[in-house]
Amino acid sequence: MPSSDRPWLPVAAIATTLLLWASAFVAIRHLGHDFPAGALSLGRLVVGSLALGAVAASRGLPRPSGRDWLGLVAIGVLWFGVYNVALNQGEHHVDAGTSAMLIQISPVLIAVLATLFLGERFTSWLGVGLALAFAGVVLIGLSQPGGHNDVVGILLCLLAALVYSVALVVQKPLVSRLSPLNVTWLACTVGAVACLPFAGQLVTSARAASASDLWWVVYLGLFPTAVAFTTYAFALRHMTASSLGITTYLVPPLTIAMSWLFLGEAPPGMAYVGGALALVGVAVARRKPRAPEVVPQPV
Repeated sequence: MPSSDRPWLPVAAIATTLLLWASAFVAIRHLGHDFPAGALSLGRLVVGSLALGAVAASRGLPRPSGRDWLGLVAIGVLWFGVYNVALNQGEHHVDAGTSAMLIQISPVLIAVLATLFLGERFTSWLGVGLALAFAGVVLIGLSQPGGHNDVVGILLCLLAALVYSVALVVQKPLVSRLSPLNVTWLACTVGAVACLPFAGQLVTSARAASASDLWWVVYLGLFPTAVAFTTYAFALRHMTASSLGITTYLVPPLTIAMSWLFLGEAPPGMAYVGGALALVGVAVARRKPRAPEVVPQPV
């Protein structure tokens, strides 16, 4: 039965993605003391690639064209490789809730990228939204108590938001030609290959880690990676990139609640103000200018 006959499927896919991605911020923060950023990225991606590959093989292996491979490599290196390493390292310096709020400026970045590379018009709403989002990021930075290290963490989270935005723009046309499962599997495998230089760190960390922490790495690979990235690609196939990006506004409050429940952490008070201001900026940037009213001319 086609998904158009089941309109609840994209909604279910989005809800699954948001819950699993929120849990990923908490799991990354929990594992930060035992796994370096690159090692954790490689472990997560290897598990995700193996799980996705097993499912993809049972359904028939894809045959991407040369043009598709360019997009898959870009998504794999940027979203699965650079994004994970930058976010993992960023969460060594800032808490899970703060990092989740910083990632949510990506819809503004997507709009700016569309203006620069896709010929879309730079509107006054986009300019105001960009200024508000930047002010929110500044407030989040000022709220951090640790000085230089926290600034590094904020910049790494912003880098993760940037590469996520670029990858989302690249992924949109791919999921119209290839299945979401195949796109996710191939991109995840490319990301794992890109993180192979961290293999030595992963082996050393895995030997010293507890069984519980190893299972957390497996959880990151199976659920926030294999399942959530696939459901997100499925939703992207049936929605515009901008509309889907806005749904991720729910990730920060979910992450803050989970972080408080499982880690006993919460962002500094001023970070909430900065996060809210950044989200308002994103909402303003996504507003469309009102079309001019057409006055009928007399015959």
